[in-house]
Amino acid sequence: MTDLTNLTLTETLDGLKNKQFSATEVTQSYIKSMEANRRLNAYVLETPEVALTQAKEADTRYANGTNKALDGIPMGIKDLFCTKGIRTTACSHILDNFIPQYESTVTQNLLNAGISILGKLNMDEFAMGGSNETSYFGPVINPYKADNSDADLVAGGSSGGSAAAVSANMCVAATGTDTGGSIRQPSALCGVTGIKPTYGRCSRYGIMAFASSLDQAGPIAKSVKDCALLLNVMAGHDDKDSTSATVAVPDFTQLIGKDIRGLKIGIPAEYRPDGLNAEIAKLWDDGIAMLKARGAEIVNISLPHTKYALAAYYIIAPAEASSNLARYDGVRYGLRVEGNGLDEMYINTRSEGFGKEVKRRIMIGTYVLSAGYYDAYYLKAQKVRRLIRNDFIEAFKKCDMILTPTSPTPAFPIGDKSMQDNPINMYLNDVFTVSVNLAGLPGMSIPMGLSEHGLPLGLQLIGQAFDEQRIFQVASALEQDAAFKRK
Repeated sequence: MTDLTNLTLTETLDGLKNKQFSATEVTQSYIKSMEANRRLNAYVLETPEVALTQAKEADTRYANGTNKALDGIPMGIKDLFCTKGIRTTACSHILDNFIPQYESTVTQNLLNAGISILGKLNMDEFAMGGSNETSYFGPVINPYKADNSDADLVAGGSSGGSAAAVSANMCVAATGTDTGGSIRQPSALCGVTGIKPTYGRCSRYGIMAFASSLDQAGPIAKSVKDCALLLNVMAGHDDKDSTSATVAVPDFTQLIGKDIRGLKIGIPAEYRPDGLNAEIAKLWDDGIAMLKARGAEIVNISLPHTKYALAAYYIIAPAEASSNLARYDGVRYGLRVEGNGLDEMYINTRSEGFGKEVKRRIMIGTYVLSAGYYDAYYLKAQKVRRLIRNDFIEAFKKCDMILTPTSPTPAFPIGDKSMQDNPINMYLNDVFTVSVNLAGLPGMSIPMGLSEHGLPLGLQLIGQAFDEQRIFQVASALEQDAAFKRK
């Protein structure tokens, strides 16, 4: 029998429906893979007993013909999603041993569709980071290594555990969240597929907030169709989330494989700066050529305020984080470090509980919201955000879809001094992704090839709001032409 962990979600569902294997057999295969790949540090909590119980229930439904949309699919859940009765820490010391008494809407939707939960996946602490090195549980190790090198590489962040686990066949698929590129960037670095849906497409209820106006849940999987099947289930309006969109959820698989002739693909000049990595530039040109060969029309566009996107993002996101993270104070749940009086207990708890990067962003956010600086920084950043949104509105008058690189570089070594000593260098890794979050648009990363050193490289498709169907249509064409094979 083929190693069941090599199958895509689509292939796994087909095999289960045709009774070629059972959900229990699939789950057991992934549990063995998790055990064999623990050095990657992708999981911070394994729940094999939970997964096997859920798999047996799925087998019963397959036997009596009542199987659900994703019955028997073993998934990993990013540790930012609250899972009832299963420890959830956002990979922060301040939430040591926190066990939620409720389920996030996204994971509940997936459970209702029949998935099995293999465990909670590693991530940057509170989703703040671009390399998965800020996690309290240590960094995730990318399954790929550069040719002729034994150096461990970053998996990307913040959903590094999700991308690495899918890439290394430690789950069929995984949930991720994307605040400034945290689904797309690790997907590119690990050679898998991930989509950030339109803001409001998936409920944020039960997802620990980083930046509430930017955060969005989405799937990471082995193929474009896998992502579409997952988003069919994950998306939908939720009364428990005031930012959840009252927009119907279409069948996201409907346009996959359809002809893309006549579609206009925008190529933004601002995404090809001087000094762009030559391999990334060539990959982008190859992607453009593939779409052109299929009859798509290539259109040059401009997104002139792109150069301000990182600056605006790193004002708005920390500002919202400083507000959202105020709730972690040692009083109601999580870590408590006692002191002489309430104020000292707050100080001790937050000082010990939060990591360096989280503290940095809380302080930046508090500063830009303070009296005397609010107008100069936060309000101005919000105005720039509107201009960035307007750029996309104007661009989409000329094109249907935008194609760009996902990440400016392949995966780099864990502990890279240039990143550790200067956090701005790390922030620059988000240069191609943050604009999408600021504008609330959908964006998807597709693995397209390998660098000269054998590391995955990805391209990003950006669509109009709530037009994920067409993203999947174009992505499936790129996927077919690139024919990327994970190691």
